[in-house]
Amino acid sequence: MTATANLTAPSLQQIAPSLTARVKDGDLAKPQIGLLALGIALIGGAWLTTTDPGRFYFSYLVGYMGVLGIVLCALFFTMLQHITRAGWSVTVRRLAENIAWTLPAMLVLFVPVILGFDKIFHHWTHAVTTAGAPGYDAVVAGKTAWLNAPGFFIRAGIYFAIWIGLAWFFRSKSIQQDSNGDPAISLRLARVAAPGLLLFALSITFAAFDWIMSIDPHWFSTIFGINYFAGGYMAFLAFTILMAKWLGRKGYLTEAINTEHYHDLGKFCWAFMVFWTYTNFSQYMLIWYANLPEETLWFAHRARDGWGAVGVILIVGHFLFPFVFGMSRHIKRNGFTLAFFALFLLVIHCIDMQFLILPGNTGGHGEHAAGVALDAPFSAHMAEYLHQITWGDFGCFVGLLAIIAGLVIMNVRKTNLMPIRDPRLAESLHFQNF
Repeated sequence: MTATANLTAPSLQQIAPSLTARVKDGDLAKPQIGLLALGIALIGGAWLTTTDPGRFYFSYLVGYMGVLGIVLCALFFTMLQHITRAGWSVTVRRLAENIAWTLPAMLVLFVPVILGFDKIFHHWTHAVTTAGAPGYDAVVAGKTAWLNAPGFFIRAGIYFAIWIGLAWFFRSKSIQQDSNGDPAISLRLARVAAPGLLLFALSITFAAFDWIMSIDPHWFSTIFGINYFAGGYMAFLAFTILMAKWLGRKGYLTEAINTEHYHDLGKFCWAFMVFWTYTNFSQYMLIWYANLPEETLWFAHRARDGWGAVGVILIVGHFLFPFVFGMSRHIKRNGFTLAFFALFLLVIHCIDMQFLILPGNTGGHGEHAAGVALDAPFSAHMAEYLHQITWGDFGCFVGLLAIIAGLVIMNVRKTNLMPIRDPRLAESLHFQNF
């Protein structure tokens, strides 16, 4: 593709005059308001009904990190399509851009994490790091250069500055191209995507270290950031499938995002479900093989007191069942089964976040609740899990997801439904799987 300032890409009316470019005035307003209200009600309800504010902050972090992964990976998807100069995904990309542009709201929604900072990360905020003092924690003392409150908040500001800056740049330039049809914008976005992806990889990795892994400061895994990304990208694809299907039921994007696009989205969703399994197995296998106490402690906490049952649920629900169910191309090309597949993976993504975060509320520093022993049957572990879990552990995830969905609809109503002057739009509209 040769791009010069005096050339313009054809308009949507020239390529496919029957396609709807924008949402009708006033349309989708009620669902937008309803989703926002639902999200606020669920999170507020979780806060009001909890008897332990500290427990609420852990529930909120489960939802926040689960939904943040979805939003961040929408940004990753956008940059990936530009750097690879992909044609098939042009009609899907605007939806991803609108999902990513909820990052300013995610910054605001980070406030409860700040308010609960001392409770969520109490294992290192309250650790004794003075040598010779009673209860001296040598491990945390060795990590104080990183694990300290000023550094934590400064890094959080840097992460959000990177994410919001990238999301704004890619979305605003894409919208600008809608007006002038300048193909040079596509080339510029492809060039910026390279350093953008590098910044994204570093920031999401360190954010996962700070906001999840540091809950247990005695444990570490260099692959943890990749694990978080893999689950987040899978969940983003599932969320995108559901959002596109919902918009299709409302009469939008029915031709622009068709069976061929859903087939590809389903394939990528399935692939990253497998990739999540691969990275998590790699982490577990290497730690099990080395058998070092400072590394195995994290898994030991998650093998008892009900969390052993969740581990089994993740093996079956995050890999075995979706691996078999989602493998067939017929599943991915059928609207109902693909939507079920996507919804199931979102639920299991929430349970994955619970597995990563909630044991740190009681067992992240070597102590255990007087619960179920390691060799207890699965039913006993499952009963203990159901006893420990609260409705807010799911409610905060659903609530935050509803808020983001409402904001995505708001963004969709403000822009064209797809990049209507992208040079590869015709390729996307005529895309076919082989």
